[in-house]
Amino acid sequence: MITGGCECGLVKYEVAGDLVDFCHCHCSICRRLHGAAFVTWGGVSRADLSYISGAANLKSYSFSNKADSIFCDTCGSRILVDFKPESDMLYITLGGVDGDFVCPPGFHQFVGSKAPWFEITDDLPQHFAWPDE
Repeated sequence: MITGGCECGLVKYEVAGDLVDFCHCHCSICRRLHGAAFVTWGGVSRADLSYISGAANLKSYSFSNKADSIFCDTCGSRILVDFKPESDMLYITLGGVDGDFVCPPGFHQFVGSKAPWFEITDDLPQHFAWPDE
């Protein structure tokens, strides 16, 4: 079981399954939305995620015609991305997950637009776009 939530504690969720995807996204959209060099996502089955509290506090921002960013309307914490082409999956921000959890093999995506002041120093695969492109 994976649990997590927002900074102010209003939004709490649980995931009944495991992470099925794990990546560090360096695209300019993720960098701006999170105010960081990259954001780390974990893919979970949409059917496995449920809100324990704070569902009424969730807001959505459509940053493209393919994806919505879901966040707490009180503290602004990003909770997940709903990537519409993958209707059975959601991508939770791993910075908001409680405790320790098992990650599948990971990768970096959109490294072609990474922050020029950030150096990737691990050995994970790097993709300039989506991994399957």
